Amino acid sequence: MQFPAAQIALLIDGKVDGDPTVAVASFGKIEEATKGQLAFLANPKYEEHLYTTEASIIIVNETQELKQPINATLIRVPDAYTAFASLLSKYQEIVAQQMAGIQEPSFISKTAMLGEKVFIGAFAYIGENVSIGNSAKIFPNVYLGDHVKVGENSVLHPGVKIYHHCVIGKNVTIHAGTVIGSDGFGFAPQADGSFKKVPQIGNVIIEDFVEIGANATIDRATIGSTIIKSGAKLDNLIQIAHNVEVGNNTVIAAQAGVSGSTKIGNNVMIGGQAGIVGHLQIADGSKINAQSGVSKSIKTPKTAVTGSPAFDYTSALRSQALSRNLPELEKRLKELEELVKHLMAEKV
Repeated sequence: MQFPAAQIALLIDGKVDGDPTVAVASFGKIEEATKGQLAFLANPKYEEHLYTTEASIIIVNETQELKQPINATLIRVPDAYTAFASLLSKYQEIVAQQMAGIQEPSFISKTAMLGEKVFIGAFAYIGENVSIGNSAKIFPNVYLGDHVKVGENSVLHPGVKIYHHCVIGKNVTIHAGTVIGSDGFGFAPQADGSFKKVPQIGNVIIEDFVEIGANATIDRATIGSTIIKSGAKLDNLIQIAHNVEVGNNTVIAAQAGVSGSTKIGNNVMIGGQAGIVGHLQIADGSKINAQSGVSKSIKTPKTAVTGSPAFDYTSALRSQALSRNLPELEKRLKELEELVKHLMAEKV
């Protein structure tokens, strides 16, 4: 399937600079692209490749100036990186539209309700009273427990497991191996030192336009719902515990963990390997640096913290700077001590 420059420009609201009939059939990095491929230039450090690449079409910022002639057709846009991302999304939509139907073998309960243009991959299991919206894609080896709901245009990649009564919204993407709705970590200590399991009877709700990476785990609530709100983006290998709420458009990087009943606000940014203890409130717009250990609520919006235990980002940097200078400070202190001893000896 080939797309001419004029058509691509319409898709991303760009302006063609060059031959509008030139067509491409695939994508390539600007330093490696060949004839018939489309590339983009957003980072100035790659500008040298603009004049040597064999790409047929290049998406560039509208302010890009040419220092020498080029062979490619340019499509000028306000933001090349955003336009390229938008184009890739549209390309994925076109590819996804070609996927429909039910592969065999797979198990689909007679009580399940499937929308139009749904794709069910081989070895998928669709339980009792499951609802799958229009154009949803369920890849091979996906498990959907009883009464699960999956919204339209959502994509569940191979091996995703959704436990009973969980709700997946519209335009959600969940990558391979992720488990949604496993039991929360609830155990009551007993007098004899053993632990009694607390049944986890809630569910997980994933709202619209959420993306969850591979091998993440989101536990069902003890009572009520664990909620990932609209627009949130979760990386690979993340643990979200029971009754946690993750706010709108919050992003969490890989290997982070959030303990039970913590409420994370909107537009929060959490770095990789950060850990947040339970029953906290994290204010809107907070930034938690990688490997931070958050043990207290962050109540002021747009606060940045780092360290373990985490505290104010600027203060933490000052402390780190002082720590690096400790050997020199120790040396100066010893010199002062020697000087004081010498002065005291002279007085005697």
